[in-house]
Amino acid sequence: MVTGAPFDDGADSTLMADFRKKVAALDAPEATKARLLADARTALTGPFKHGYDTLVAAIDEIEPQSTGNFGAWHLPDGAAYYADRLKSSTTTDLTADQIHELGLKQVAAIHEEMEAIKREVGFKGTLTQFFDHIRTDPRFKYPDTEAGREAYLADARGVIASVMAAAPRYFRVLPKAALEVRAVEKWREATAPTAFYNPPSADGTRPGIYYVNLVDMNQTQKVQVAGIAAHEGAPGHHFQIARQQELAGIPKFRKYGGYGAYMEGWGLYSERLANEMGVYKTPYDRFGMLSLQVWRAIRLVLDTGIHSKRWTREQAIAYFKANSSVSDTDIAREVDRYFNWPGQATSYMVGQLKIAELRGRAESELGPRFDIRDFHEAVLSEGALPLDILEEQVERYIAAKKQ
Repeated sequence: MVTGAPFDDGADSTLMADFRKKVAALDAPEATKARLLADARTALTGPFKHGYDTLVAAIDEIEPQSTGNFGAWHLPDGAAYYADRLKSSTTTDLTADQIHELGLKQVAAIHEEMEAIKREVGFKGTLTQFFDHIRTDPRFKYPDTEAGREAYLADARGVIASVMAAAPRYFRVLPKAALEVRAVEKWREATAPTAFYNPPSADGTRPGIYYVNLVDMNQTQKVQVAGIAAHEGAPGHHFQIARQQELAGIPKFRKYGGYGAYMEGWGLYSERLANEMGVYKTPYDRFGMLSLQVWRAIRLVLDTGIHSKRWTREQAIAYFKANSSVSDTDIAREVDRYFNWPGQATSYMVGQLKIAELRGRAESELGPRFDIRDFHEAVLSEGALPLDILEEQVERYIAAKKQ
């Protein structure tokens, strides 16, 4: 961030190069462009550089105080702090022990689904051996080349297109904003997550963007392409977040804020919904979806294990690898994330299970009156909600349909 011109005599820094490119594209006098570039140099070497210097100095100061890599239990009042983080992340009163047990049960249940696919494809061996097969077989890799990266992006765009074609049969209202699939930029590949969603701009001029990190194609699994696209793109985050920003008559904190259990729960619910929508074309695609599902179940086990049950980083990595086909790179990145962001990782599956529970209740109580489009509208039409308020919202929808 502070390497290159105007910080030193090298080539333009990332930000300066980007700013120079934008200034060059302006329809403006050369004197105006020169003044803009001078202002940028002043801003970057002044307040911007000072901010990073302060950050680095603070990290250098506190680093010697670290006694090791521990969970929240190691902090003063750590148990109370972690309980508060769980309450905030899940919008429930579930305890660390309850969430841990929920995670163990979900891991076991998803493993049963995985066993069925293992048998379907005719793999002879244990589930752990099947994980290694998926993790290492070249058939499930893209070439670690620019052509391989373009192939991944093309496949992800194909998934999004198939969702869009099926969406009117599953949703009453679709977001107006467009959705694009992009690779994470080179300058942030090393630290960016595996995949993430960037919302549209408030004025609608910038589309929603599903970013995928293609830094190392040897660690990227073909079987997960469709499931990740469903979660981060459509019908996942784009159908919820972009739609929320387009809602009328709600305050800005509801348009642009949210609750992780609802938002990530919807993303995870969408992975399984994509199966209903016909997105997964092969058993391996469905296994890829299940590998993402068990990933989130593992999060319940590891987050609570680290922050409440005093698991070490090595324990967490070993459990993750034994119970999933996720790549070694993603496992290490994920475990470090759990240490540094207590509670957040529990939001996904807690939210998904609540949405699935509410759908089951609606299907049971409404019978032939149940329409999946109406259920999704009940879930999405008020934007992100705490899970107890979402339950009230769905109960009102059920009551109205019974009349």
